[in-house]
Amino acid sequence: MALKLLILGGTTEASALARAIKDDARVAAVVSLAGTTKAPARPPIPFRIGGFGGAQGLADYLIAERTDLLIDATHPFAAVMKGNAADAARRAGVPLLAIRRPEWRAEPGDDWTVVADMRSAVAALGPVRKRVLLTIGQKELAPFKAAPQHAYVIRSVDAPAADSLPPDAQVITARGPFAEADERRLLAEYGIEALVTKNSGGTATGAKLVAARSLGVPVIMVARPPVPGVEAVETVEAALAWLARFHETDASTRRGV
Repeated sequence: MALKLLILGGTTEASALARAIKDDARVAAVVSLAGTTKAPARPPIPFRIGGFGGAQGLADYLIAERTDLLIDATHPFAAVMKGNAADAARRAGVPLLAIRRPEWRAEPGDDWTVVADMRSAVAALGPVRKRVLLTIGQKELAPFKAAPQHAYVIRSVDAPAADSLPPDAQVITARGPFAEADERRLLAEYGIEALVTKNSGGTATGAKLVAARSLGVPVIMVARPPVPGVEAVETVEAALAWLARFHETDASTRRGV
């Protein structure tokens, strides 16, 4: 009997994991997508879209579906979901693994200001008008309305609601990965004087940092929120090794070892 796995997805890691196990008969996996984007990339394995109703709702789902294993491959800033996953796994008695991609680190030539949250990012922009590129998603724009002196270029997978935008804002809808040359072109074309981004890590959107370094554009980097202390790995390969441990245990159990 295949191990039943739930993957909390929406990231490149979740997609890569789904591709790696799609033909593995030892695993019956489902990817759960939050539904925050209008046209999410469809995983190559069964999937569901939408929330669970908090930690207890997720625990109930795990129990009802007889889920054997849970992998949290959500975005590094999905703090609520990460907390719910840890809580639900404990309540349901289901082993949990988190995939946490490495953070970006400042390199020689970078001009970073690291801040704790979006309000601090707004403050770090200062009072003097700047042309600012925001690559923070569509849900956290409200604090920037308090700094209308700046001109904003907002890049997001989906267009934000009009009432969430600062007064002087242009919107670019695009989905990564982005090439370094294209990021340099974007910064130069729009005359960007500051970049505000989250420390998401990974390669899909990291080229903007290399481009900012090469053009001398300051970066305001929002630090990651705290996460639960659960078993975690940095790569899909390590997650596959974790799954292999359960394959071996399951096989041993069937042989009566």
